[in-house]
Amino acid sequence: MKNKYFELSVYSSDFKDEISNFLIERFNNGIEEKNNVLILRSDEPLDNLIDELKDYVKALEEIFNKKIDLTIKTQEKENKDWVENYKKSIKPVEIDEFYIHPEWFAPKENKINILINPALAFGSGHHETTRSCVEAIKKYIKTGDTFLDVGCGSGILGIVANKLGAKVDACDTDPLAIKSAKENYALNNAIYNDLWEGSVNNTNKKYDIVVANIIADVLIFISNDLKKKVNNVLILSGIIDKYKQKVIEKYKDLTLIDEIKENEWVTLVFGKEING
Repeated sequence: MKNKYFELSVYSSDFKDEISNFLIERFNNGIEEKNNVLILRSDEPLDNLIDELKDYVKALEEIFNKKIDLTIKTQEKENKDWVENYKKSIKPVEIDEFYIHPEWFAPKENKINILINPALAFGSGHHETTRSCVEAIKKYIKTGDTFLDVGCGSGILGIVANKLGAKVDACDTDPLAIKSAKENYALNNAIYNDLWEGSVNNTNKKYDIVVANIIADVLIFISNDLKKKVNNVLILSGIIDKYKQKVIEKYKDLTLIDEIKENEWVTLVFGKEING
């Protein structure tokens, strides 16, 4: 472990949820929230992420014609084993028959146990969107279904699908997420057929079920690609409730068959039947 680490503190006057989700999608280590400030820690400098964040906030300002007070603070600090301290804060999560736990908690009897690397901020089962995606997958998946996890992160949704009998492919644009997903599949004795760096447009296959737990603006941007790859059920998540109608409008040629809401987050389930 290195003697120094980099700490990035981010405060925004508006669009906190959007900015938080943006960072979760792009940062592989734990994100702490303290007094409305998001704190990111890394062994490596975070200059590229800061530039991306500034560009994203600028785009939000232009889209919504609203000035956002963004405060970014970076510090280099002595390493006092912050990773271990972060890990201690991670507790197991139960979602019906699934028990998602870090390695220092024992598996539970009579549960489907899933071991996930607790250093990852995304896809650990603690976020509302992950939980609602698991609920949707359980509800609609059948043994033998083909399944694609778009923006797989830690791989948790594909692992759940495989445990329920699906044949799984997965992808993510972040190479570190791909590495993490492969490790987590191995930890859980789960099987994937294909796992690639990139997005949904990098495959020619179609799937019985496609899930994309990303953010609303990306779901809108890749909507045509997602619709082309699904045979039966499309599960979309990472959507803040106030952007729900924008996503529904973009997918209006499909049939909205279900909606799962938790706090300000919503998961939408579409059927392949074409409206009109």
